Amino acid sequence: QVQLVESGGGLVQAGGSLRLSCAASGSISSFNPVGWYRQAPGKQRELVAEIVTGGSTNYANSVKGRFTISRDNAKNTVYLQMNSLKPEDTAVYYCNVRKGWNPMYNYWGQGTQVTVSS
Repeated sequence: QVQLVESGGGLVQAGGSLRLSCAASGSISSFNPVGWYRQAPGKQRELVAEIVTGGSTNYANSVKGRFTISRDNAKNTVYLQMNSLKPEDTAVYYCNVRKGWNPMYNYWGQGTQVTVSS
């Protein structure tokens, strides 16, 4: 069992930056992919960014060029650097780590609120 704790969310003005962190209670080095999702009010949860096997990254089109995902296996932590934030980035952001599509190894954090004011 892996527990994930997100931090770094908050209120920021449009154009600002935030860095989200996701600290795991155990090793995540064998987990692929690791990623960040978000859910805005009245909308479905969507993938924001992920790191897949081999270290490649995938980003939602809406955040490409503005967000950067990274992982530090030594610290059991996943990060999401968010720059040039827009009001439409407002959502609860969730960290996810899993081993492929194996449901026994699919863990979520509790979420952290990001609010971008115009």
